[in-house]
Amino acid sequence: MRIRSLGLAALVGTAVIVAACSTGGTAGGPSPTPDPCAGAAKHSGDARTLPTDTSQIKIGVGTDVGKVDDKNFNEYTYAGAQEAATTLGIAGEVPFVTPASAADRIPNIQKFVDEGFHIIVTAGFANGTATGCVAKANPDVWFIGVDQGPPAAGAELPNYIQLSYQEDQAGYLAGMVAASMSKKDSIGAIGGITLCGPCIRYIQGFELGAKSLKPDIKVATDYVTESDFVKAFDDPVTGKSFGTQFITQNGVDVLFQVAGKTGNGILEAVCEAGIVGIGVDVDQALSNPPTAKCTVTSAEKKLSKSVATDIAAIVGGTAKGGDDHWDAARDGVGYSPFHDLESQVPTDLSAKLDEAFAAMKAGTLKTCPSKAGGDPVDCGKLK
Repeated sequence: MRIRSLGLAALVGTAVIVAACSTGGTAGGPSPTPDPCAGAAKHSGDARTLPTDTSQIKIGVGTDVGKVDDKNFNEYTYAGAQEAATTLGIAGEVPFVTPASAADRIPNIQKFVDEGFHIIVTAGFANGTATGCVAKANPDVWFIGVDQGPPAAGAELPNYIQLSYQEDQAGYLAGMVAASMSKKDSIGAIGGITLCGPCIRYIQGFELGAKSLKPDIKVATDYVTESDFVKAFDDPVTGKSFGTQFITQNGVDVLFQVAGKTGNGILEAVCEAGIVGIGVDVDQALSNPPTAKCTVTSAEKKLSKSVATDIAAIVGGTAKGGDDHWDAARDGVGYSPFHDLESQVPTDLSAKLDEAFAAMKAGTLKTCPSKAGGDPVDCGKLK
């Protein structure tokens, strides 16, 4: 299993917020370090405050790579913002912007700031650096970063809410389902990219959940790429070919995908192979109907709920910047219904899942692996 350090994964979205503008190099020495916050600037005009007429509040969404209707992370983040806007009485659709490349991230967010928006929601941990940079430059504008927390020590900003999720808990439940459904006692998981801390936590929990029911079950894992975010999360063609090869090489009969839209292609490979698939982030039996016939469940983050909740908190004056962590205790993670495959699920599985989820809520079930030497890892607050 190829895994980069979890510290590196967290660094992607948080470390530059405090010391983003440092440069280096002298004549004849190393080249200056590029400024990761280039393009982030304070908006012109007076200090911005939320309108007392909530219908006049302007909310914008900056998605991750791909499309807003990706049937996954972008779409459900956007749905949460739109839900909040509807509740606030804001007419029309919430505007959104999608990056064609990493170079677009700061300009996309900055455009919302310059156009007078009050609340800006950005999707995905890869947007973390850009969001932090623009938030630091504009302390009178609110930002919500989905999958962008917790912040590094000292990197908290009072106007930047960083949503984090206990992916290992949702993955653990998915692993229990996989072990129960597997007839060959051979299951697998494919992540999008090795730089993705949430992907790693999903898969760590998945393996532990499976082995809680079948200690000797084989769990094969791999990642689509080590460096290409587009290939990792927005390339279903690559996902399908990678998934087909993985299934052939490993002989699994249940496969968990943690790769966004690329994972939709992995689920296509699952269906063609006649095995069972498990989706991620949202209920993919509903969001991706073509593969519903082979998708038994999905490991869910309550994306829409968490985004809408935090927008309401901002408007209500109770919001605080920093990490907003969603776990089983807050019903912030979970698993999807079995839908078309319910008749194939062992009759005692739902009770086992309910028992595990209750233990997660109580804080008595360990859903992530130990460090070397047996010291526990605090999965909920990984840095």
